[in-house]
Amino acid sequence: MTDTPQRPLRVLAAMSGGVDSAVAAARAAEAGHEVTGVHLALSANPQSFRTGARGCCTIEDSRDARRAADVIGIPFYVWDLAERFREDVVEDFVAEYEAGRTPNPCLRCNEKIKFAALLDKALALGFDAVCTGHYARIVVRDDGGRELHRASDMAKDQSYVLGVLDQKQLAHALFPLGDTVTTKDEIRAEAERRGLAVAKKPDSHDICFIADGDTQGFLARRLGRAEGDIVDESGARLGTHDGAYGFTIGQRKGLRIGTPAPDGKPRYVLDISPVTNTVTVGPASSLDVAALTAVKPRWCGAAPAGPGTYTAQLRAHGGETRVTAEPVDGELRVRFTEPVRGVAPGQAIVLYDGTRVVGSATIASTTRATAPSVA
Repeated sequence: MTDTPQRPLRVLAAMSGGVDSAVAAARAAEAGHEVTGVHLALSANPQSFRTGARGCCTIEDSRDARRAADVIGIPFYVWDLAERFREDVVEDFVAEYEAGRTPNPCLRCNEKIKFAALLDKALALGFDAVCTGHYARIVVRDDGGRELHRASDMAKDQSYVLGVLDQKQLAHALFPLGDTVTTKDEIRAEAERRGLAVAKKPDSHDICFIADGDTQGFLARRLGRAEGDIVDESGARLGTHDGAYGFTIGQRKGLRIGTPAPDGKPRYVLDISPVTNTVTVGPASSLDVAALTAVKPRWCGAAPAGPGTYTAQLRAHGGETRVTAEPVDGELRVRFTEPVRGVAPGQAIVLYDGTRVVGSATIASTTRATAPSVA
């Protein structure tokens, strides 16, 4: 098996304006590929997206990407995918929260934008692959099939947000940073050696399309104020909220409950019901989950033929936990070896076999490790 292509490729490098994508494009060009840079304009009003240290997708980022392409010596274009991004990522994000789920917009962007809309356009124009600055590896098997693996450096691994890629997409993906076992400072030092002005540019954080970082405020502006009850596990009313969409499973802060719990311990969000507009809170122990059902599975290769033992990751920066999992009637049934805490519908579960990404699915429902307590 090999981690790198065996022949020069026509590569379209997605350049966000940050240091990782710039170094990835430079490495692809240095490896002998015919590289063209492209910056994705994802907002009809770029000023509404983040700026400075918290940003991506701004006019400033477009200019930074163009300057990096000039230094690397590759052609550069800006492609307007704002409408597709609005429909497939932003509107999906709002709809998921409205339905009481907690989505991950980065996965949706990778699935629908970078490796669907962008890749489809790239292939139509005669490119062989799309290159990004993600930290992950693609291994080519002896039979020519592709496998997605964790990055060599687990501290920077981003395979979780790429777990939505199927075999066709992996066949046309390139991640030049995947084998990098270095600190981010060393990546910045490499960028500086290459003369890339983005070497010292801060990383982007949070959700790119929420300009001020206030997710609850963004949702309130989109969905409006909708007062409802906050109740405990017995159904007793403890307080009110301005919209169930402003909460997520496992949340502790911002509950605005005046009455303390009988045991004096903190309460956490246990359930969100958009139908009744009710938020249920309770003790941390009630967050423990023994099993879950996930929908819309996407496999990075062939789907598992039956039950199997894997490790699973439930958050972009979360750890691994051992599970047994089995595809059943288009769903994924998962049982945890040990209970895990704070699993929210709408999140992605990504399965691994060692470092290999098996696939991902969207969590639809969970089974608690213990039955709810009733006062």
